[in-house]
Amino acid sequence: MLRYTLMRLGIFVGCLVVVWALVYSGVAPRGLGDSNGMWVVLLALLVSAPISFVVLRRERDRASERIVQRVDRMKSGLEASRNQEDAVVDGTTGAPGRTS
Repeated sequence: MLRYTLMRLGIFVGCLVVVWALVYSGVAPRGLGDSNGMWVVLLALLVSAPISFVVLRRERDRASERIVQRVDRMKSGLEASRNQEDAVVDGTTGAPGRTS
């Protein structure tokens, strides 16, 4: 996940440099009044989003698979803990068996 985040940040920084160069060279509009810095950042975000969506598709899929595996491990651990707790409660109370 960290790798994907750093790659996406790298694409944004690259777009930021390119947009900044285009704005200060006069190719792209400079914005309104004192909003030039915000204008450059917004343009860079607008340009970098579709680029990272296409370029980082494989890395995004790998990251999501790892997240799904981590969530599945956590769910199975919680289920095992719940079953162990039920077994302890059933053993101490003498109940014939609990159904959930």
